[in-house]
Amino acid sequence: MPAIAGVRPTRPRHGPSGPAGRGQPARAAITSEEFDDLMARVGPFEPRPELAVAVSGGADSMALAILAERWVRDRRGRLRALIVDHGLRVESAAEAHTVARWLEARAIDATILVWPGDKPRTGIQARARAARYGLMVEWCRDHGVLHLLLAHHQGDQAETVLIRRARGSGADGLGAMASIVELADLHLLRPLLGVPKARLAATLEAAGQPHVDDPSNRDPLHTRVRVRALLPALEELGLGADVLAGSAGDAGGERVRREQATARLLARAVMAYPGGYLAVDVAALAAASPALARRVVVRCLLAVGGGHHPPRRERLDRLHEAIAAGAAARRFAARTIGGCRVQLWPGGARAGARLLICREAGAMAPDVPIRPGETVTWDGRFRLRLSAAVPAGIYRVGALGMAGWRRLVADRSGLRRHAIPAAVRPTLPSLWDKGLDAVLAVPHFEGSEQRSAASAALLVAQFAPAHALGPAEFSVACSAVSGV
Repeated sequence: MPAIAGVRPTRPRHGPSGPAGRGQPARAAITSEEFDDLMARVGPFEPRPELAVAVSGGADSMALAILAERWVRDRRGRLRALIVDHGLRVESAAEAHTVARWLEARAIDATILVWPGDKPRTGIQARARAARYGLMVEWCRDHGVLHLLLAHHQGDQAETVLIRRARGSGADGLGAMASIVELADLHLLRPLLGVPKARLAATLEAAGQPHVDDPSNRDPLHTRVRVRALLPALEELGLGADVLAGSAGDAGGERVRREQATARLLARAVMAYPGGYLAVDVAALAAASPALARRVVVRCLLAVGGGHHPPRRERLDRLHEAIAAGAAARRFAARTIGGCRVQLWPGGARAGARLLICREAGAMAPDVPIRPGETVTWDGRFRLRLSAAVPAGIYRVGALGMAGWRRLVADRSGLRRHAIPAAVRPTLPSLWDKGLDAVLAVPHFEGSEQRSAASAALLVAQFAPAHALGPAEFSVACSAVSGV
């Protein structure tokens, strides 16, 4: 095959034979029996499972795709490989198509997803990672795929432990990456967290499969690359990747027990609304231990703020102290944190000392275009579907904003009495006519006034944050419909 930039060929060699288990050499290829066991740990799966696998083209993800293809084929299921062309390097498009050809040569269906628009100048890795996950999760939801495989391995887990310890992430953070993450309607699965990188490289060599080498993985400007460079020295001190990843596994078991307690407190103390905001019982939160209350608050902030990482520990501590003090005096000074606004529920003490957690208006994502019949994700929180019955035009979805609110109430003054709190209204997802710069629909306001019975349900908004507040049922019930 012709050489292209960034592609590393590998020489085929035979993997080891013999039973699966701990007796395998540290650099041996992963056997089918071992991978069956790894997948059983992140199951169960439906009969004839349909899975997607995230493939960057690197050695780790290519090895996972090859292993998963055999596993799915044995169960008469189907595997889809998702490749994201991030556009951050001039070679990215060519590399994505090369990887797709490699996979299709192995009878693995491959889809290339493109990250559109201008690219950020700062925080590139974090924002690119968020974009990749967003594109892949959206594809899985649109195609009814319930499981997305990720190729994070033992070395990745060790690096994550070190990064989170440096950031003071606390006990939950030291659990590092979970092997199973349950989103609203998708499972993110990491079956390789206990597997050394060397064994994935050996698996790829045994298959004779080349891979793509991304130079950004060696750029010391990135925190993870600098942390990775420390691992050999730590291994000499007895803190190798296996030890660090093992500590994450122990912490992860404790995290599961904490999450069960968190779920119980969420059920007692928090009410979610379709408009993407929450009501929180201050007394219930203040009565819990600081650690438990902090976990509940983090879940609330991630769900409403659409972010991927919790605020720093010191900010969470200050927020909890204010909540605890406010429970006794029924007062609370409004503040912003984690892309959210936190304030007393309208009515203050008369409302029974509840907090309102809603999106911070100034932190929301920009508008995104939408076409008739299309479904888009906006602000990391809402899935919006525009009916195919909408006349052809140039439409966008985004925040209503104060300007949009003023235009809306000029025509429909009764909306001023709407039950949705005033702080939430500018943050609601809305449909705009880009040419006329006019608000056409705000799904969460429909039903507040009499509308034509013939008005079709043209815009559907579902509150489905990337980090669900609770179990899958949470996002299913949080939807609103609008007629234009």
